Amino acid sequence: MSADIAICGLGPAGRALAHRCLARGMTVLVVDPNPRRVWRATYAAWSDELPAWLDGSVVAATVARPRAHGLREHSIPRAYSVLDTARLQQSLDLTGATVVPGRAVALDRRTVTLDSGRVLRAGRVVDARGLRRRPGRAEQTAYGLKLTRDTTSESALFMDWRPDNGAAPGATPSFLYAVPLGGDAVLYEETCLVGAPALTQEELARRLHHRLRARHIATAGDEPVERVRFPVAGGRPGAGRFGAAGGYLHPATGYSVAAALAAAESVAEGGSGWTTAARAVHRLRQAGLRALLALPPTEIPRFFDAFFDLDIELQRAYLSRRDDPIGMLTAMSGLFFGLPVPVRTRLAAATLGLRPISLRGSGSVIME
Repeated sequence: MSADIAICGLGPAGRALAHRCLARGMTVLVVDPNPRRVWRATYAAWSDELPAWLDGSVVAATVARPRAHGLREHSIPRAYSVLDTARLQQSLDLTGATVVPGRAVALDRRTVTLDSGRVLRAGRVVDARGLRRRPGRAEQTAYGLKLTRDTTSESALFMDWRPDNGAAPGATPSFLYAVPLGGDAVLYEETCLVGAPALTQEELARRLHHRLRARHIATAGDEPVERVRFPVAGGRPGAGRFGAAGGYLHPATGYSVAAALAAAESVAEGGSGWTTAARAVHRLRQAGLRALLALPPTEIPRFFDAFFDLDIELQRAYLSRRDDPIGMLTAMSGLFFGLPVPVRTRLAAATLGLRPISLRGSGSVIME
């Protein structure tokens, strides 16, 4: 069996790439252990990140000016869209593709070997299987509840570091993420931005319930639960990899879906998705992750205050632009000089990689 392209992995990145390849009239093989798996996670993006080809009906809700809290409140002048996960999956139509159930165990430029021993051939092979968990690899975790609007009063919160979640002083911090899901549904999610090991689901659940009680937000105990756990480091840029596996995941936020959607068209056309500028931005973001991990818990809210004080174009360069190293450097510089001198010293050492970064209280070291 042969095709123009074989794509391994049918998460959002792989499915988006397959969809755009089909739109170009290519013959497409897609490989996944469970190709009928229904997506359950909540996906969101800054509205200006979404490509023009994406069906507009996949947007479940848009927040014109989401809020953030560090030590003080910020209103972010950038629209934020929460996607309807089911519609997103359906809109990335795979009609015409050859779907092969199976686990890819070996990939090279033109062949895919399955765990059954079967070999598939294509003019190009792309790994879109995401990132595997492994010891020492930094992860993001979150625990969320889907509530109804009549039980809540909060407006959308992109990131809320206020200390009303019951965490002990000096403990690994977590923040609240609260966004509309469309209709009457609202997601409240306690999130550990990054850790190795990251906070457990049990600890995040305890903190979320504590925070909701502190804000007089009632729960019945039978609300749908969302659990999140995925690596935020380990992706390797390259023409044969796409999505999180290919370094599209932003290490400071954990976001990758919007970047993959935006790049799917150019990669389908035959591009690698990795210009010299994009590789430079990737390296800078990895340095930013080291800097973030170096911060003591008490400085995390101050760090994000400095970030959300940046001009919105610099925020956009840091969070979204994959091919703007000058904008990324300018944002990092503005963020650096917005922090107290002792914090700058710590960040400078971490960003330059002068020593390994031991994660707070974990005994682990990030080596990537």
